Amino acid sequence: MGLAVVLINRLHKMLDSWYREGTKDKAADGKLADAEGRSAKEEEDEEFRKLYVQWKGNKTHHVTYKAIPKFYYKLPAEDEVLLQKLREESRAVFLQRKSRELLINDELQNLWFLLESHHTPPQMADEQLINWHDFQQVAAEAGAKARPFFTARVFAKLQQADVYGRVSIMHFFNYVMRKVWLHQTRIGLSLYDCTGQGYLREGDLENYITELIPTLPQLDGLERSFHSFYVCTAVRKFFFFLDPMRTGKVKIQDILACSFLDDLLELRDEELSKEMQKQNWFSATSALRVYGQYLNLDRDHNGMLSKHELSGYGTGTLTDVFLDRVFQECLTYEGEMDYKTYLDFVLALENRKEPQAMQYLFRILDLRHRGYLDVFALNFFFRAIQNQMRQHGQEPISFCDVKDEVFDMVKPADSLKITLQDLVACGQGDTVITILIDLNGFWMYENREAQVSEQAEAASS
Repeated sequence: MGLAVVLINRLHKMLDSWYREGTKDKAADGKLADAEGRSAKEEEDEEFRKLYVQWKGNKTHHVTYKAIPKFYYKLPAEDEVLLQKLREESRAVFLQRKSRELLINDELQNLWFLLESHHTPPQMADEQLINWHDFQQVAAEAGAKARPFFTARVFAKLQQADVYGRVSIMHFFNYVMRKVWLHQTRIGLSLYDCTGQGYLREGDLENYITELIPTLPQLDGLERSFHSFYVCTAVRKFFFFLDPMRTGKVKIQDILACSFLDDLLELRDEELSKEMQKQNWFSATSALRVYGQYLNLDRDHNGMLSKHELSGYGTGTLTDVFLDRVFQECLTYEGEMDYKTYLDFVLALENRKEPQAMQYLFRILDLRHRGYLDVFALNFFFRAIQNQMRQHGQEPISFCDVKDEVFDMVKPADSLKITLQDLVACGQGDTVITILIDLNGFWMYENREAQVSEQAEAASS
């Protein structure tokens, strides 16, 4: 029995020894495999780095990558006189150089002569045309200043379905003239841009128009004492429509893009008809009309308008509630309106279809400054219309009927709220505003069908 126990113990020791040796061998094999794996990974990473540098290029040694280049230059302060003078002088030199790059009258005449002499037959209905080959010949002879106009893009823009692929030389020449005029005007306006930031402040535009007056024959009859009022009248239209957010400046690009400058320069035409002058805000006739209305409303002759005096504007049927809101929202001086504020008021009422005018009037109608008109706001303003109807012995129209009609016309995105965007998008925002603020406008809207019938009968007779 004792011998058997001894033999079993020895057997356990031998098995244990074999197990430990096998474990050591496996661990050694594992370590060797890990080392071989790490070595392969390192070789792979190294090869990737080599290929990446080879394909992308190693640019870390470039000096320019060590610092961000300067891209913002702060405007000189008011007390930095020397820097301001340097900036003004450099801008003047730059604008002079740009001006010299433009075609002058003699060069434009020469361009027209070349276009006529190189036109491509056959002539179509008294209009001379030119094909691409002859177009390029004119470009070669016209000189360096004219060459930027002779591009394939310009030629393609002027295509008019000609069977020979030609363009009208008159259309091309008008295009060149328009471009030259735009560049000249931009340079002229930039001379008044004191900050050099591409926009004009109110004083800058006033200086521009003041110096422009002597070049406009249609304004020769204006008395010199009226010039300041004329300039104010003209400038307000630019700022009312081009600066609706009241930032106090307008972009030169916006001035060039709108038609106001064309209307102003139209006054160079000495034969401009009286009808055209009446329609042109910048004409002497129009300016005197607006200023004359202001003087007639100013009954106490203090140069300002009170709410009572402004109530006589137009047909005198603007509601008291609307006028109260005008004086609450607009800039006044001790409760009275000056000429500049009056001009904004006139521009808004005379151009109610324009988005800027709607924005001005919407601000007045938006009682609680929530950005929308609800039933409460509509009822608040229409009650004044109902009161005026009673004063004139008329039976007031039900508000519910008007409310439903307003919402049907506007079709707002939210069935309970009318936003400025809804008024502009519906195309009838001016009508909605009119029936809320003006009894005469509401009466005309309510009787529009009868007026159409009367006009038709008058035309037939």
